Amino acid sequence: MIGVLSRRFGQRLFATIPQRTILRGYVTKYTESHEWIKIDKNIGTVGITDYAQKELGDIVYVEVPEVGIETEPDTPVGVVESVKSTSDIYSPLTGEIVEANQNVVNKTKLINTAAESDGWLFKVKFSSQEEVEKLLDEKQYKDLIGNDH
Repeated sequence: MIGVLSRRFGQRLFATIPQRTILRGYVTKYTESHEWIKIDKNIGTVGITDYAQKELGDIVYVEVPEVGIETEPDTPVGVVESVKSTSDIYSPLTGEIVEANQNVVNKTKLINTAAESDGWLFKVKFSSQEEVEKLLDEKQYKDLIGNDH
């Protein structure tokens, strides 16, 4: 079976791609630079991990990326500054920034209290499933930081 087979049921389109996983619903992945990304279809919501916020300490300044910019992995798109240090924020995937969380700019403590939920930083629209597959899953990330965290 080559290509994409699709059938219409009402207004929904279902697709099958041989030997390939299509992410549907929410999947959370991680980077070695301590960002998390929650995938929902072709939009990824990005923030720093709870481990990263604990290591940084009290967050005092956040710079989120501008909506509309194009980004790629390992390119800084924002900054998080704490009482201890300043860290660049990277986009885990190639794509376009489609939303930035201004709440964290005005209430930086959101990152300390809800790093992996309300403290998200930006949303990126992506198209490369291969890039998603290269990111760390939860077990790989816990192995990276040590399972006791």
